[in-house]
Amino acid sequence: FVGDHGVVSEGVSAYPQEVTAQMVANFVDGGAAINVLARHAGLELCVIDIGVAGPVPDAPELIRRRVGKGTANIAKGPAMTEAESERALEIGIELALCAADEGVGLIGTGEMGIGNTTSASALMAALLPADAAEVTGHGTGVTEDALAHKVAVVRRALDVNRARLDEPFSCLAALGGYEIAGLCGLVLGAASSRVPVVVDGFISSAAALVALAMCREVGDYLFFSHRSAERGHTVFYERLSVAPILDLGMRLGEGTGAALAMSIVEAAVKLYNEMATFDSAGLSARG
Repeated sequence: FVGDHGVVSEGVSAYPQEVTAQMVANFVDGGAAINVLARHAGLELCVIDIGVAGPVPDAPELIRRRVGKGTANIAKGPAMTEAESERALEIGIELALCAADEGVGLIGTGEMGIGNTTSASALMAALLPADAAEVTGHGTGVTEDALAHKVAVVRRALDVNRARLDEPFSCLAALGGYEIAGLCGLVLGAASSRVPVVVDGFISSAAALVALAMCREVGDYLFFSHRSAERGHTVFYERLSVAPILDLGMRLGEGTGAALAMSIVEAAVKLYNEMATFDSAGLSARG
């Protein structure tokens, strides 16, 4: 899922907003890291424009479900109206249900959106809960001075939206992004169809956190692929008392960690189903 964020106007990213649309072009051209890993693992890659601010190329590989042209600035008010957030959730649910109907047995999440680590940090702070400084990291590579500013922006977002943070749906509308809401819906829809989901990195985990806050039972359908280099991801895992499959210091997003971990999940299923037991292999019992 790909979407833009109004909070970029606060100077929280090392890259300009137009990179989001440029990366969509890279995805549909097959040149991004997730394209390489999807080809390697034999995965079907779906790219969903759910809220890119700029123009994106026409391509058969692109699924157009745009709710709006980027969210509003969370440092000044809610990112989305509740109607927009509901629509983004519905899109994720619809796509998950369609995948289940087509016989898909495993779904991986992924995202792209300049500024979305700021929204994810705000959601983590509100829902874990945690202090903004605990869960706000360098994102695309901001300097230490810029990180301090980013933490201040997250604090401001939490303050101006305080009245909207009392339940998960309004919290998502206030602090999230179109792509985060879409991913949240994807998790909910997949779990309702008993299809497991491999969650990617920090932003995907923020979406999963919202889904868990809405319905705790979805946790039974989640595999957490890896621990991102974002400091807040470690706090997330500690608070949920879960461990990721991989811990490689990755910070790329795009679903790259999920793509790597999906191969491991598939390997585990094959071991369970195909590996001989001690009895079937005729091995001697332990002495």
